Amino acid sequence: MNSTNPASTRSTRRRFGARAAAALLGAAALVIAAPLAAQAHVTATPDTATAGGHGTITVAFSHGCDGSPTTSLAITIPEGIASVSPTLTPGWQIDVQRDGENGPVSLITYTADQAVPDGIRAALVLGVQYAEDSAGETLAFPVNQVCEVGNTNWAEIADAGVDPHSLDAPAPTVTVGEAASDEHGSGDSDEHGSDSAGSDEHDMTDASASESTEASALPVVLGGAGLVLGAGALVVALLAFRRTRS
Repeated sequence: MNSTNPASTRSTRRRFGARAAAALLGAAALVIAAPLAAQAHVTATPDTATAGGHGTITVAFSHGCDGSPTTSLAITIPEGIASVSPTLTPGWQIDVQRDGENGPVSLITYTADQAVPDGIRAALVLGVQYAEDSAGETLAFPVNQVCEVGNTNWAEIADAGVDPHSLDAPAPTVTVGEAASDEHGSGDSDEHGSDSAGSDEHDMTDASASESTEASALPVVLGGAGLVLGAGALVVALLAFRRTRS
């Protein structure tokens, strides 16, 4: 009669348990790391962005320089912005630089009264008017993030077809849409008086928003796939363990 060594059984069980745990930890790392990688940049988020139109842009960050707290952000204003007004934000001092004595604003520096710790999100808002001829342009807002130790110059511009998140320090960008149509203008209308050009623009905006949502969800989808694979590895490990015990 074959006898089972209890110590050997426990050792086998520990080995399979360790392999299963490693598979789950690997899958969990994919779920967590993918969304964080997409968020580890300085971002510029407009409420609306149309040529000749007014709006706001929120410049935000949630990290320091290799862990060092942030003391200031210097935001370079691109030529596609006709005018800009920094929003007064509690806890921050504002310095505005212009091109020439009465020229357009070229640089806005926000300096924190107290350094912002790594892992704490801060958001700064700019009121802007987009240039009349900026439709279809992607405007870059290079940001120099200065910390208690070191700095990060978020100024890299992605080439056509390159994912900005693949760059080490991509500049925040805003894409400007076509000028909003005049609701009382002479555009083509259907029999109910609706402006077909405005409808097309609305459809394009919806499509753009949909694509943006899909793009932002991609890291989560990939992470979820990794978790599924990890769970599958656990099932395989458990089945193999049962066969070994048998």
